[in-house]
Amino acid sequence: MKKIEREVLIIGGGSAGMAAAAEIAEKGHSVVIVERESTMGGILNQCIHNGFGLHRFKEELTGPEYAERYVNIINELPIDQYTGMTVTEIDDQKDFKLVYAFSSHEGMVEFKVKAVVLAMGCRERNRGNIGTPGSRPSGVFTAGLAQRLVNIDGLIPGKKCVIVGSGDIGLIMARRLSWVGADVQAVVEIQPYPAGLTRNIVQCLNDFNIPLHLSHIVSKIYGKDRVEGVDITPLIDGIEAPVQTFHIDCDTLLLSVGLVPDNEVSKKAGVIISNQTSGPAVDGNLMTNVEGIFACGNVLHVHDLVDFVTEESIRCGSYVNSYLEGKTKGSQYSVMAGANVRYITPNKFTSDSDNKFYLRSMIVKNQAELVVSLDGREIIRKKQKHVQPSEMISCEIKADLLKSTGLNEKSRLEIGLKS
Repeated sequence: MKKIEREVLIIGGGSAGMAAAAEIAEKGHSVVIVERESTMGGILNQCIHNGFGLHRFKEELTGPEYAERYVNIINELPIDQYTGMTVTEIDDQKDFKLVYAFSSHEGMVEFKVKAVVLAMGCRERNRGNIGTPGSRPSGVFTAGLAQRLVNIDGLIPGKKCVIVGSGDIGLIMARRLSWVGADVQAVVEIQPYPAGLTRNIVQCLNDFNIPLHLSHIVSKIYGKDRVEGVDITPLIDGIEAPVQTFHIDCDTLLLSVGLVPDNEVSKKAGVIISNQTSGPAVDGNLMTNVEGIFACGNVLHVHDLVDFVTEESIRCGSYVNSYLEGKTKGSQYSVMAGANVRYITPNKFTSDSDNKFYLRSMIVKNQAELVVSLDGREIIRKKQKHVQPSEMISCEIKADLLKSTGLNEKSRLEIGLKS
């Protein structure tokens, strides 16, 4: 077995892994990235639409262009890159970690490192996750798979399509399929509000006159060898109204029904997974309960913009640097989600540095207020022009503010939304 020793191993060569690697390597620490695909860039490589990079690079880029920017950055740094390689196990030896991986080219490899960064991204939920009744014909795809077929393999999955779920990938594929000549019949969303960004509703559905059926479900799939059609049933007060069911003929059904952080390797390593995010529970330094294992990007929680993935991952890289140098800062205090907030990450905060939190609203509301309380005392109140579950909210709290309010070992921060 080939054995390699470095200071840090990063699992995943997408936007999160590359950003964290660059931050760590720039401080002189040895880094290796292990990526299971044949090239760096992750999911960005198949996202040929624009809209990336407005925050990070102050210009509008396509996904491959955004990936290329970071590939060029890491290629200029002393970062070892292993592509086509899959990590199978992390063995925590306290003072160091043994990470096992394999590839057809290298065979089995053992990496000995001081720290690991989890940056594996997320995967799509599929038909089994939503339990749609009907037969099992061909022609049922996840939206991300359809995106890969069209944008990378040059294949069109079908000619007459219905999309389940109004997540961003599904919305973008509605437009993409229209461009290649497919007829997108409808987008069906179980919630009473869209799951994707407002700009994608406008640019991908409204601009192409594609119907969006809110508070509806696909109640049955028809077809033996290939999808032949679907039944669509409205929900009234959350209950199916079968008398109002209607049928749409189609040969393809795309599922855009949410993303789940990819944490099989994390669980095997003993990392505690949050019930709210389905990603690792982390402290204010983005470290998991296993010392020396950090997490960032979509493996931690599903982001809406790649720019925010990069931002979080750069901070993760800086925390890894502090850990390697024995300068990890501050005591850790609890953070909890308040009213109308589904989750907050990270799950703890530190008093010795500024803290940045990401959260998801449970409500759709104009002119809401973000309220931050410490031990029951309100310390921040900030107006939000519009909040909805599909759009992530960020909140930064300065260390000076936390210190000035006084902290004790049982101090707790609560972040909520007031409608």
